[in-house]
Amino acid sequence: MRNGDLTYDDFLQRLNIQDVLIDAGYHLNRRDGLRYPAYVRLDNEGRRIRGDKFIVTQQGKCCFHAQQQKVYNIISFIKEHPHFFAEYHAGMSPDRLVNLVCNRLLHIPVTERETRIVQPKRDVKPFQMTDYDIHRFNPQDRETQKKFYPFFKHRGIDLYTQYAFHRDFFLATRHRADGLQFTNLAFPLSLPGNSEQIVGLEERGRPRMDGSGSYKGKAEGSNSSEGLWIANLREPLDKVGGIVWFESAYDAMAFYQVNREMIRSNPDLSRKSIYVSTGGTPTDGQIRGMLTETPAASHFLCFDNDAAGRSFVERFKTIAQEMNIAPDRIKVFPMLPCYKDWNDVLLERTNPEYLKEIEGLIEPVGVPHSEEKEENSRNNGFHR
Repeated sequence: MRNGDLTYDDFLQRLNIQDVLIDAGYHLNRRDGLRYPAYVRLDNEGRRIRGDKFIVTQQGKCCFHAQQQKVYNIISFIKEHPHFFAEYHAGMSPDRLVNLVCNRLLHIPVTERETRIVQPKRDVKPFQMTDYDIHRFNPQDRETQKKFYPFFKHRGIDLYTQYAFHRDFFLATRHRADGLQFTNLAFPLSLPGNSEQIVGLEERGRPRMDGSGSYKGKAEGSNSSEGLWIANLREPLDKVGGIVWFESAYDAMAFYQVNREMIRSNPDLSRKSIYVSTGGTPTDGQIRGMLTETPAASHFLCFDNDAAGRSFVERFKTIAQEMNIAPDRIKVFPMLPCYKDWNDVLLERTNPEYLKEIEGLIEPVGVPHSEEKEENSRNNGFHR
């Protein structure tokens, strides 16, 4: 461990088990009351899945699974349920996963470094598309489009944008051995050197009726260290002129919608540019893999507008320099500081972190200073 790295004790003190449960895709079940909050998983119809429930205990530091009769703290929950978290990939050290997840939840960037990869557990099988039932979006068939509505509604992503990206997403249903099944919106991951082969899925669950919280992560066995969502690919990668990078496919679609008219009016931009999502924290493998295949392309970085996103930009530039990519080919696409990501831009949703930063720095219009108030009071006072 390096100086300044947080320890397990730090994570246990600073994080609440509810933060981890929500990040893992669980939802607060208000019917159980708030004295002992309970978190449950929902199926693709928004209904509670029986037997998949955790009760929060010990002032928010642990959770209890009644069916398994097990108690988990933040560390043990992440280690026992690695597939719930976007950072996980087969063979990853459990301690490394805990470090990445907890630092992300605490909004602390983690510097990429060489990590020890252990042999995958025998029960972790490589990703296979044959494990899923696929439902595709057909622009010519409105019936096929209806099932996608709940996944895009609260993101503000309209039908025209769905038409534009319809080749690059689908609904994937996984059937478990215990008889349960889960349907998620899936964005296929592929390797830059072999874009025809799907090596995993960036997944998003169906939001609740109010649009809040849903599962986000990657399919079991996904190649998260190298696989990317690559959209709008109409010709070989070495012919691509521009690559726009995001941390999620939702953000890429939102970016397109915000800038749609500008993109449509520029044939080269619409035909020769592709959209890429890392599905979470960008890895060196993802960046190097794409740069190797596109040495002459321009790269536009649209990572999240927070400390972690800015650190990703610097890491990207460092790798590009190491690979002798001209600095002028790496550009950061500007975003107003009041927004965290491009989906927030689309929804005009102000970033709470930004509001906290400027708290007290800006005085509301029409509110005079205290000295002015006192002066106005004297000038407008009445003598009886």
